[in-house]
Amino acid sequence: MTGDTSPVPIVATDHLSKWYGQVIGLNDISVSVGQGVTGLLGPNGAGKSTLLKLITGQLKPSKGGLRVLGENVWGNPGLFRRLGLCPEQDAFYDRMTGLEWLTALLRLQGYSERESRDRALSALEQVDMQAAAGKRIGAYSKGMRQRVKLAQSIAHSPDLLILDEPLSGMDPLARRKTIRLLRGLAVSGKNVIVSSHVLHEIEALTSNILLMHNGRVLAEGNVHQIRDLIDEHPHTVCIRAKHPRELARQLVAHEDLLSLRFDGDSLFVQTAKPDTFYARLTGMAASDGSGEIMEVTSPDDNLQAVFDYLVKS
Repeated sequence: MTGDTSPVPIVATDHLSKWYGQVIGLNDISVSVGQGVTGLLGPNGAGKSTLLKLITGQLKPSKGGLRVLGENVWGNPGLFRRLGLCPEQDAFYDRMTGLEWLTALLRLQGYSERESRDRALSALEQVDMQAAAGKRIGAYSKGMRQRVKLAQSIAHSPDLLILDEPLSGMDPLARRKTIRLLRGLAVSGKNVIVSSHVLHEIEALTSNILLMHNGRVLAEGNVHQIRDLIDEHPHTVCIRAKHPRELARQLVAHEDLLSLRFDGDSLFVQTAKPDTFYARLTGMAASDGSGEIMEVTSPDDNLQAVFDYLVKS
């Protein structure tokens, strides 16, 4: 008779709950996350960040069980060496350069000065930040700050990478390169859990999702099962560009554009075909024919209407 040889879940929760006083952050979740890349999809306030903070030991569960890489999380600091975290919120020493910051964090993990610097430089190169390695973090753009956070999360070669809204604020080219990097890490055997309120970011990385809303998991499985429903709703994109009116002039010629409006150097666009739109925008950024595109974000109301519909169904 042989023993059970099935792989240990990357994350397993058993009626997991977390509340803050009278506010419920996570409500009785029981899920099993397998190997590879898993996406947490849901609007802001869905409980994604709470779940990730529980997984990484930043919060203690109020009730229920949680195991990560087969181990209990709370009170287990040895586990954290196997985890890499790219948080949604920034927490930098702005006077340090990107290289100094990464090197210092690696030294805290026990690496030598030489290995810390080598790993820091390698991680910065992977996120295309080697040119800004000697620049103070306080002078970084939002997209650069996102990439240096990603660099620190991968510098120590963790077994599990936890990413909370990692593409937020990046320009189109940086988003494409980051998605390619994360896919490569998955192919090399790393496990990734990534949260987003943008379906098309998750879908570019994986088809395996947990659909979250109001502290609960509404569904889990293949992202394509909800794709048609989400695409019934117009998708809003906010683009911050050097020449927003020139960019709008080029975008308005395409049939998938439903509306647009200006707000300073930002352009708000509604499209009926997000995949087509994002691909076109990335191509325009690469050709530089529309001027510099500094930042692309997706307002939360894209998914909120869909989740309201699901909850009422």
